[in-house]
Amino acid sequence: MRDYGNTEVGGFGITAPTDLLLVQDLQLVKQTCSLVHVAFDDEAVANFFDDQVDAGLRPEQFGRIWIHTHPGACPEPSPTDEATFDRVFGRSDWAVMFILARQGRSYARLRMNTGPAFACEIPVRRDYSEPFPGCDPECWEEEYLTNVHPEQHKPGRSLLALGDFDWDADWFFDEPDLEGDLL
Repeated sequence: MRDYGNTEVGGFGITAPTDLLLVQDLQLVKQTCSLVHVAFDDEAVANFFDDQVDAGLRPEQFGRIWIHTHPGACPEPSPTDEATFDRVFGRSDWAVMFILARQGRSYARLRMNTGPAFACEIPVRRDYSEPFPGCDPECWEEEYLTNVHPEQHKPGRSLLALGDFDWDADWFFDEPDLEGDLL
């Protein structure tokens, strides 16, 4: 989904019932996106939650892991990402913000909001050894085209500041080599 367009894309990670950090599927909802933000349609989110409950899933299986992309090579959260994570997931008992950038770079942070509240970055590992429901590349483009709507340029609003922005050259950081701890 990350590479279908030049905007951010967001969705919800759906996890295994016995391992709430094992994401088995990614579900997009209707959204308006730009180079620097994703705005979910409120009704689409409500319908997604209703559908997941109707399918027998618990909210912690589908509503705690926020996955989104960055169109450049930097997976670090932006101030907008931080504000969104606080606003949307700040009252959940726990939540994860996961960001996937170009070149396979990623960032994941677990935040516990109950008991002694804390947050920490967590390692990411991709495991394709078992088939999973979300592994259907032929359906990904249709899901993307159905749900992801790039923000339309509004007259009088300059896009020049972002139009020449080279995400890979202008917003790049050197990721330390962690010898496979983070894939």
